[in-house]
Amino acid sequence: MIIRVRQAAAVCALGAALTACGAPAAPHAARPAPSATSAVPSAPPTLAPGPAGVTPVFKNGPRTLGKVVALTFDADMTADQGARAAAGERFDNPRLIADLRALKVPATVFMTGRWAEEYPVQARSIGRDPLFEVANHSYSHYAFTSDCYGLPTVSADRMRADVERAYAAFRKAGVPDAMPYFRFPGGCYDRAALKALTPTGVTAVQWDVVSGDAFATDADAVARQVLDGVRPGSVVVMHCTRSAAPATERAVRTIVPELRKQGYRFVKVSELIGDARARR
Repeated sequence: MIIRVRQAAAVCALGAALTACGAPAAPHAARPAPSATSAVPSAPPTLAPGPAGVTPVFKNGPRTLGKVVALTFDADMTADQGARAAAGERFDNPRLIADLRALKVPATVFMTGRWAEEYPVQARSIGRDPLFEVANHSYSHYAFTSDCYGLPTVSADRMRADVERAYAAFRKAGVPDAMPYFRFPGGCYDRAALKALTPTGVTAVQWDVVSGDAFATDADAVARQVLDGVRPGSVVVMHCTRSAAPATERAVRTIVPELRKQGYRFVKVSELIGDARARR
């Protein structure tokens, strides 16, 4: 999901220029069955369904459990961007992933299924690296509401299939354990969308810190925005798309050491969700 800050309190804004950057019902059930002698792996933490059983929404972790922060990166590519990729536009950012590895920063990558199809080697590398976890950002990167910054929309009767198709693309690329977390394209959702995704068993993951890296060229400004916004338990939304977020890699090289200097520890979204669930 490509976002841009409109004002200090903005949640997100999708750049209109980027409209052109099936799993089983319980995605984690696709994990390989343990052998008779191995320990049964624990399921990834999820939140309990919301009122009337709709998909729960997670925004940030507890504020009282120490200085932890989750950096999340949206690997965006919409279903109709194949021609642009074929013409040379890059929707990946391998140097950013390399920096996260060099800095030993755990992170959650919200990946579209179309991105995994375009970059299967990278998807597999990220998905098999214990430093990272792969989560679902839809297959198509089309909006799940009717008014979402100019994105094409997914009809309500196709929402579940779009999410499941992304999990299928991850498995085909060789990602063994994609997490049961979903980020709405554009961050746009309503009750109908939450209800449509209930059968998938996912927890919807939003954020409380917008990095402003979408289409940004000033890495220092992106870093300042993140550093000014982070609080204990924060979820920061950034992007893993070179063409649409060219300053992210440089910003991360400032953000990580500064937050560590302030005493923060980097975690994956799954750890924050586990903390939140334990507090309920």
